[in-house]
Amino acid sequence: MTNPTELLNDRYGNDKFNPNIPWSDTLETLLSHRSIRAYLPDVLPLGTLEVLIAAAQSASSSSNLQTWSVVAVEDANRKEELSKLANNQVHIRQSPLFLVWLADLARLTYTAESAGIPHEGLDYLEMFLMAAIDASLAAQNAVVAAESLGLGTVYIGALRNKPEEVAQLLNLPSHVVAVFGLCVGYADPIVNVAVKPRLPQSVVLHRETYQLAKQNEGISLYNQIMRDFYVSQKMNIPGDWSEHSSKRVAFAESLSGRDRLREALNNLGFELR
Repeated sequence: MTNPTELLNDRYGNDKFNPNIPWSDTLETLLSHRSIRAYLPDVLPLGTLEVLIAAAQSASSSSNLQTWSVVAVEDANRKEELSKLANNQVHIRQSPLFLVWLADLARLTYTAESAGIPHEGLDYLEMFLMAAIDASLAAQNAVVAAESLGLGTVYIGALRNKPEEVAQLLNLPSHVVAVFGLCVGYADPIVNVAVKPRLPQSVVLHRETYQLAKQNEGISLYNQIMRDFYVSQKMNIPGDWSEHSSKRVAFAESLSGRDRLREALNNLGFELR
């Protein structure tokens, strides 16, 4: 078992996090997470997809409505097309399994109509938010399951750049949208991927009430940690975390097409009242 202190220090990018804490194999898997963007062509063992979906379905679901679905893509041509729609990310083509996680209100629409019951509630923003949250919870369960089996993963949010095109490629019905993709496979050992440090707990953990001003010191520390991380990983990212993150939200154009997401969702059958 990896030393808990070592994993915690890697996660926060310094050696100041050294508490006396409970520990388990599950925590080791969680804290060891890193995004994998280079995969071996090895086929996954028989039954891997099914056990990942079983883990996903074990996640909590609001009111047990289970407002999500997933499309498993293994066909090389389809992965190629999805890669093109997601800024030509090569790891989509490399990974033996690409999972497209869906906010799915079509199933409830069909269920209500089959029972002769109206479904006006599905037209409201709350239901889309519920579906997106359900899909996220399910996907994260699948990620933890995959990593516990020695597999690597990386989320692909760029599917939201062109949601209508993704829907057409995957034959999605009305009231269904891809919220993100997930590459799954064996990491290429030649490509060394370090654990990316996260913001200090002093920034994200608030006790009793939210304290925005108290985050300044932690963010300043994190900026230096991330500057060092970018250099160590030879990442061509100028400046620090604050600069990089601010540029990602500076203008509508910074959203890479997702500034029209409401329009796209409307086109896919979501009224979002």
